[in-house]
Amino acid sequence: MAAGTGHADRLAAALGVVLGTEGIPLRLRAWDGSEAGPLGAPVLEFRSRRALRRILWSPGQLGLSRAYVAGEIDTPGDIFAAFTALSSAGKFAEPGPFRRPTAGELLVLVRAAVRLGALGPNPAPPAEEAKVRRTGRLHTRRRDSAAISHHYDVGNDFYELVLGPSMVYSCAVWEGIPADGADGHGTGNGLVEGLDAAQEAKVDLVCRKLGLQPGMRVLDVGCGWGSFALHAASRYGATVVGVTLSAEQAKRARERAADAGVADAVDIRVQDYRDVPDGPFDAISSIGMSEHVGRAGTPRYAATLFGLLKPGGRLLNHAISWNAGVTSPDPDSFIPRYVFPDGEMISLAEMAAALETAGFEILDVEALRRHYALTLRAWVNRLEAGWDRAVELAGPGRARIWRLYMASSALGFENNLTGVNQVLVRRPGGAEPPLRRTEWL
Repeated sequence: MAAGTGHADRLAAALGVVLGTEGIPLRLRAWDGSEAGPLGAPVLEFRSRRALRRILWSPGQLGLSRAYVAGEIDTPGDIFAAFTALSSAGKFAEPGPFRRPTAGELLVLVRAAVRLGALGPNPAPPAEEAKVRRTGRLHTRRRDSAAISHHYDVGNDFYELVLGPSMVYSCAVWEGIPADGADGHGTGNGLVEGLDAAQEAKVDLVCRKLGLQPGMRVLDVGCGWGSFALHAASRYGATVVGVTLSAEQAKRARERAADAGVADAVDIRVQDYRDVPDGPFDAISSIGMSEHVGRAGTPRYAATLFGLLKPGGRLLNHAISWNAGVTSPDPDSFIPRYVFPDGEMISLAEMAAALETAGFEILDVEALRRHYALTLRAWVNRLEAGWDRAVELAGPGRARIWRLYMASSALGFENNLTGVNQVLVRRPGGAEPPLRRTEWL
């Protein structure tokens, strides 16, 4: 990173050592207005000395994330360009942690903080940070309920602003990259305009993979705001039980079912999937839910759903996977602190093994990694277009969390750090499925 004048040159020198930004096409702007770095490069703006103090007290991803959520660091231009520049050194592509600085690198940062007048007590974390416990048993019913509430009970109006009328909070299925996506990812209005159709295509694809027919009884695990349940009931004549741990989601899902005229066919419950008493079901959908289960809980998750399904019935598990090797969740990284407390991604192989061990037969696997990158870019576009309203609804910190999380996650999918897969399985018994997948669809 080229040197500049004023505070920016010292800031650039220190961060170039500690965060590895030396040579990255990124321009730093300091709180005194000075700049350092290549002209025309994406800008990372340090608005306050407090941002440097946060990084000093919490070196790596957590300190930088706290500064961003607090508004002490900003990306005033294209957030994807700024994060791409950082990600070119592997520094900001969620959910990969920053490398923690060595003692020597930390000393460089301390000296820079002294020169810049940034030394001081550790600033309190932004109020939006979840209180992540480091001890105690994970994924108890009470702990899972609190984690889900942290993420989903932000306000239905805020989610509708981001997700659009479809109110589907998982990967859409696109026919292709919109024409205005000249960069190969899709960046313009075509993404937003095509989002609802792509989400409808996704829920319809799930219905067809499950082989839904009129009169079938379906369990929707992690039903969200009820979009799949409404589609299955209104288009396929199914009777659906949807369970969620979010009271806000359940309220809106019931309202939507009533508005759609399918309230008699859709039963939305605030209930843990482990407590569903009225199986078995003809089919089960689990769309974007198993990421909340965790590696240790996945075998029980698979066994529970096996027990809730009739012989011959199908389960569709739609879940994000971690593609970058075996890893353990870092409670000091951005995602568990601000987005998904106790969330954990596992590999596709681990999920498939758990399902087979539970007794399921795997019928089909479909990878949708690039589809999720497009979906996330569409959500970021919607958030930025309605920024003032988003801040009004959820507060500036929460709006910034969602912007950071969705933009960096899009890069994670584009760089193949993460994937998303639909795994279709059946409980053995009953009628055999068709010979070819083309016959199901």
